[in-house]
Amino acid sequence: MATSKEFTSFDAMIQEAEKPVLVDFYATWCGPCQLLSPVLEEVSVRLHDHLQVVKIDADRYPDLATQHQVTALPTLILFKDGQAIDRIEGFMKADHLIAHLERKL
Repeated sequence: MATSKEFTSFDAMIQEAEKPVLVDFYATWCGPCQLLSPVLEEVSVRLHDHLQVVKIDADRYPDLATQHQVTALPTLILFKDGQAIDRIEGFMKADHLIAHLERKL
């Protein structure tokens, strides 16, 4: 289950994470983003021991989206040890996304 957390900076959150972080750059108006929400809930439940899922509203944090070269929504970026190691643009079904992420972890 996703939880809302405050952090002083995105970089601090990524650098200080105890496990890899899957960041979902989304927008409230984006249809595929809305379809991806339950998929990410399932990913969070099934891979909770292996990664953390974080959602970032690209409209509220445009500088962050630009910094990470987000040009399409939804965009998922997997960070490990503070570094981006994978990027997925668009919708993916839960089983496919989980299998993909397991290969990267």
